Amino acid sequence: MSEAVSIAGRAPWLRDKNLQRLLAVLSGHGDKARIAGGAVRNALMNQPVADVDIATTTQPEETMRRAESAGFKSIPTGIAHGTITVVAAGKPFEVTTLRADIETDGRRAKVSFGRDWKTDAERRDFTINALYAEADGTVVDLVGGIADIEVRRLRFIGDAEARIREDYLRILRFFRFFAWYGDGRPDAEGLKACARLKEGLDRLSAERVWSELKKLLSAPDPSRALLWMRQAGVLSRVLPESEKWGIDAIHSLAGTERALDWKADPLLRLEAIVPPDAARMNKLAERLRLSSAEANRLQRWALTPPVEPTDTEGMLARTLYHGDQQGITDRLRLSLAAARGRAMQDDGALEQAGGFSRLLGYAEKWRRPVFPVKGADLTALGAAPGPELGALLKKLETEWIGSGFSLGRDALLERAAQAI
Repeated sequence: MSEAVSIAGRAPWLRDKNLQRLLAVLSGHGDKARIAGGAVRNALMNQPVADVDIATTTQPEETMRRAESAGFKSIPTGIAHGTITVVAAGKPFEVTTLRADIETDGRRAKVSFGRDWKTDAERRDFTINALYAEADGTVVDLVGGIADIEVRRLRFIGDAEARIREDYLRILRFFRFFAWYGDGRPDAEGLKACARLKEGLDRLSAERVWSELKKLLSAPDPSRALLWMRQAGVLSRVLPESEKWGIDAIHSLAGTERALDWKADPLLRLEAIVPPDAARMNKLAERLRLSSAEANRLQRWALTPPVEPTDTEGMLARTLYHGDQQGITDRLRLSLAAARGRAMQDDGALEQAGGFSRLLGYAEKWRRPVFPVKGADLTALGAAPGPELGALLKKLETEWIGSGFSLGRDALLERAAQAI
């Protein structure tokens, strides 16, 4: 890239009239506002841009005053740290005053507001995240981020250990951003610093750790990042369940996702690298404070027995009826991915992959049938309420399942009448 780098030709969102107006109102009277961080990075790397953040020299209260005078709505979402959310035509922009860290404790920082762009850039984590862009798209690079983007290198700004000691979450962010944007080997100094300071991860809240892990596991192919996390001792620090289980399944899972157009699924990827042990999954969910939905999914997967590739659809239907559809489809997806991964060296694995693919297609379309007989139907036939009625209902349901769910209500009631 040349010295005069611009994102104008790669960022259609830069032409947003509200964004341009907001930059203009924040840049008047001796102040300056620029687009900051991820939007600039992603535009340079031809990646999608979801959110546009702005850095400005205006103080937070002045940011609000100017935004509202221009007809925008402003919300003091993080005013103590200089961040105001400005909403324009329903679209939010995070606007943050330039800052310098005056005190850090490894988890959060006390900041002072300033006007120095280099100081603001140097307090950020990685060079590729510390880029700014003018309203016309001209990129302002004060830390060498453009050169790192050219070779897809993830590098801490300044001294890696110093950056990590400011916030130990940056260890996980190092591997997360490497998974999304890095190439080759991770930066050696950054990797060494993460390994040396990994104990600091114990000081972080569970919510922050899981948030970073989930973002890492959502990358197109997180296998290389997970490998380096394991090498550095970081993975076993935050996910000890993976220590004696292995992460090899991730690569074939990511490849299968691409080949079969599956959406990247961080929970399925987590299941690929931890043992299907319900008790351990319960502890994992408690430790990382997973949501109820996430914890339940892990539990259902762990409690689901493996499906064999030679099973018939009728056998799978019975398993689905008695079991959990999500847990079974998770098992099948992981089994299919593993078989595809072995298929290059094992002809038998290719045949297994075909079996798992067939069963997965059936399981995904399966809808739970409703047993057509109720207790009231049996009492209408003369059955007395009580344990015997329950036993008869269970017997009829077993016969119905055994028929492949084909026995109709009339046939079942006829059998019931003979048994009463």
